[in-house]
Amino acid sequence: MSLLDEKKFTEIRSRLEKKVVTLPDGTTIPCLGQGTWYMGEKPKRKAEEIKALQLGIELGMKLIDTAEMYGNGDSERLVGEAIKGRRDDVFLVSKVYPHNSGLDKIKIACENSLKRLGTDHLDLYLLHWRGRVPLEETIEGMERLRKVGKILRWGVSNFDTDDMEELWNTPNGSNCSTNQVLYHLGSRGIDFDLLPWQRVHHMPIMAYSPLAQGGSLRKQLLTDPTIREIANKYKVKPLQIALAWTIRTNDVIAIPKAVQEQHVIENAEAATIELTKEDLDKLDKVFPKPTKKMPLDII
Repeated sequence: MSLLDEKKFTEIRSRLEKKVVTLPDGTTIPCLGQGTWYMGEKPKRKAEEIKALQLGIELGMKLIDTAEMYGNGDSERLVGEAIKGRRDDVFLVSKVYPHNSGLDKIKIACENSLKRLGTDHLDLYLLHWRGRVPLEETIEGMERLRKVGKILRWGVSNFDTDDMEELWNTPNGSNCSTNQVLYHLGSRGIDFDLLPWQRVHHMPIMAYSPLAQGGSLRKQLLTDPTIREIANKYKVKPLQIALAWTIRTNDVIAIPKAVQEQHVIENAEAATIELTKEDLDKLDKVFPKPTKKMPLDII
């Protein structure tokens, strides 16, 4: 932690310990975790990526999200190395391909993920997106894994409101812990109906790519005058304001990815930024809440 003095490190970790999101079973986790999409795919960056994940854990971003899809398992292998010897400090999330989510395959897929991660259980296992396997079959597979302790809880990803309604009305579907979707200042479609639906059902959102993946939206978050004005007010960077916005409530978990030490620290620092109503109103004018149903954004 060469870029942080002890006082600042303690401040960030303390804030993350207090700013938590509660899962349906009562488990609390920090509002900020770490994403790993594209990690593990470049051997030359392996040491840097492991160091970044470990720094994030030390700062309090103990939730790590990965998937069997990422790097064809290489991301899970990298995470396994990063958490070796500190498994109890981590809330570990992985995701299963839709084509592996049937009763005949989900157990094998989970076992393979566990082997790559070097652990005997997942804290949360998600269906990566909806495929052709019937929901009731995937739910039954998830419940079997949970009963034997391979996973502690399960959820879904990239589900829109109608999907969540169907899930909820399927036997044991209400055992779903979260729905991981794209959500950031430049992509607010879920604010219209999905996020309100999940609030009614006491199920938090997990926001992937909370700083936008790239392109024009990312550029907008970096250069928008209103974001820059608020960033200057708090003496932080624009993307930190964007991330602070995503975790402004107590029911959204954001999982930004960072490889460079400075970016890991900046992400964690976002939890210490308390945006005022005035700040939020200004951001709403530039990035307005949708007034009608929007298609679910997926990348």
